[in-house]
Amino acid sequence: MAEEIAARLTPTAFRRVFGVGMLALLGAMLLFFGFDGEDIAFGWRIVMILMGGGALAGAEMMRRATANSIELTDEELRDTSGVVLCRLDEIENVDRSAFAFKPSNGFVVVLKSPADMAWAPGLWWRMGRRIGIGGVTPVAHAKAMCEILTIKLSERAE
Repeated sequence: MAEEIAARLTPTAFRRVFGVGMLALLGAMLLFFGFDGEDIAFGWRIVMILMGGGALAGAEMMRRATANSIELTDEELRDTSGVVLCRLDEIENVDRSAFAFKPSNGFVVVLKSPADMAWAPGLWWRMGRRIGIGGVTPVAHAKAMCEILTIKLSERAE
């Protein structure tokens, strides 16, 4: 029997292409100036080449990560690649406020205890007791997932 998915957060094609494209463009520009910058000191050229390569690697990581979605079930918050972000009984609270340290268009989940660090660029990150969800995802879908998650947590507390 398959688990019922209460909410799914999927990156939009435009945001995905725009995010990956901007990161790739930054990498290409840094590589161009690193290899072609005649009036730039040698040390800075090396730094630009390394940073350009890092930006291109980041763009590829984001491309792969944003091919997935985030799913909320009755038991867990997971991504479609099979990574479990957290179980619902591990969640202390959810924060969508303007001053929360969260991804753009998203929300942050505060856990009861620290978890391993992990990152899917443009989709989610996990650091210590916090999980940031959002990035290249639509605001309305992230808000809906946050509301459903809040309702599920309040039902469990009763």
